[in-house]
Amino acid sequence: MASSRKTTSVDDEVAEVGKVVVEINGTMNDAGASGLLRKGDVAQVCLRVMCMAASVTALLFMVTAREASTVSIYGFQLPVNSKWSFADSFEYLVGVSAAVVAHSLLQLVIIVSRLLRKSPLIPSRNHAWLTYAGDQVLAYAMMSAGSAASGVSNLNRTGIRHMALPDFCKPLHIFCDHVAISIACTFLSSLLLSISAIQNVIWLSNN
Repeated sequence: MASSRKTTSVDDEVAEVGKVVVEINGTMNDAGASGLLRKGDVAQVCLRVMCMAASVTALLFMVTAREASTVSIYGFQLPVNSKWSFADSFEYLVGVSAAVVAHSLLQLVIIVSRLLRKSPLIPSRNHAWLTYAGDQVLAYAMMSAGSAASGVSNLNRTGIRHMALPDFCKPLHIFCDHVAISIACTFLSSLLLSISAIQNVIWLSNN
């Protein structure tokens, strides 16, 4: 009888030790998962901040692109005045950049509020699909705006063949530099939006 009681007591202790080990493993797994979640949260915040910074830079450099100078055509010195609003493609870039700034700011506010409440950044599949659609549409819009503005900027730099129209970027170098920086930031913003959309696709495929 004593041997049987000892065996039962040992079995109970082993079972308790097993439960403790399972609980410790579960706690470690939860901590690892939360650590991975925090890394994903940081990546999301960084993406939104960089996207907003790039789109704000594109917007500011474009709306400040203006300059007055003189250009020589057939030996005559003619005054030229260049401004971003003179080209429809530049106006399109400004409009799309403003939309991306608003979108990025809204997403950043949502992310920060959820982090403060310790809530998941993507609460549902509908939210993920909505964010993915917004990022994808704006990424294509930024790409098209940058491409359209690049055509006009390239024409300003090369002039027109078989005509006396010169390289306007020589007398209007400040204007052209502002436009070039704006276009570069536009393509960067498009890339960041695409990466954010890919992250949403990955989340949707895993959930």
